[in-house]
Amino acid sequence: MIDRIWSGSSPIYLLLLPLSWLYGLVSGVIRLSYRMGWRKSWRAPVPIVVVGNLTAGGNGKTPMVIWLVEHLQQRGYRVGVVSRGYGGKSAVYPLVLNAQTTTQQAGDEPVLIYQRTGAPVAISPKRAEAVQALLQQGALDVVITDDGLQHYALQRDFELVVIDGVRRFGNGWWLPAGPMRERAARLNTVDACVANGGVAQPGEIAMKLQAQDAVNVASGERSPVTELSHVVAMAGIGHPPRFFATLEKLDVDVEGEVPFADHQDYTHAQLAALTKKGQTLLMTEKDAVKCRAFAQPDWWYLPVDAVLPADQAERLLQDIEKRLK
Repeated sequence: MIDRIWSGSSPIYLLLLPLSWLYGLVSGVIRLSYRMGWRKSWRAPVPIVVVGNLTAGGNGKTPMVIWLVEHLQQRGYRVGVVSRGYGGKSAVYPLVLNAQTTTQQAGDEPVLIYQRTGAPVAISPKRAEAVQALLQQGALDVVITDDGLQHYALQRDFELVVIDGVRRFGNGWWLPAGPMRERAARLNTVDACVANGGVAQPGEIAMKLQAQDAVNVASGERSPVTELSHVVAMAGIGHPPRFFATLEKLDVDVEGEVPFADHQDYTHAQLAALTKKGQTLLMTEKDAVKCRAFAQPDWWYLPVDAVLPADQAERLLQDIEKRLK
């Protein structure tokens, strides 16, 4: 239903427009207050790169963060990551992640980024505090913020927006009548735009998500995903249909699809009930980090990597390096 409302195909969005106008007014006043100096923002002693989006829901932001961290690491930079830690409830903030940090404490995306990249990661609702916590742990050349485009309390040196190349901006309205956190005109002020899937518009960098081999959640064993049989697919991400469409393109033998809410916590009983004897449960990597402790032998996940055209990727990295220097 929410997709139909935000796309404009359902007239219900008209009823929500007064709330959207209020959302737009409040967010506009907040941004103006920082621009005019009425509210103070913090300048970090290291360059800050924001990877964010203009719309709610899954746009492929986390794979882009991982891509950027890994490529900057390969170029010799010491990279840290900060996040709000949405979905987690830590007893103390800021929280610097370690191997024992759970998704209940830090949220699924920070744990995923930490496990995939090995980069130091810290979370806090106040991202400036998370940056400071990372710098207390050791020297860094750059800090990437996972989301936070609208978090103007932290000054930034480079802004990168990830766009869902298929859904784009829906009906163009602010939340809740539409998917927008800020209007599309905000793109005129950012440093780079990346379109995940669909057709990249002029000035945008094309990106696609490329699947790897499936990985067993319990054992870490790898297998071509097409060799999994009688699959029940589940996804607790911002836009579950994207995961199911990926499996369809890969010709995976899918017998059932189960969408969950983004950032949802799972229990063993809840997930075990999704499959019958002889079936295989296949999930996203973001789901897997939340259920490794109680995974069954027939639970698998499918990692994906962001892939950018080589020439556009090189220009993007060079543009960021200019800010770092």
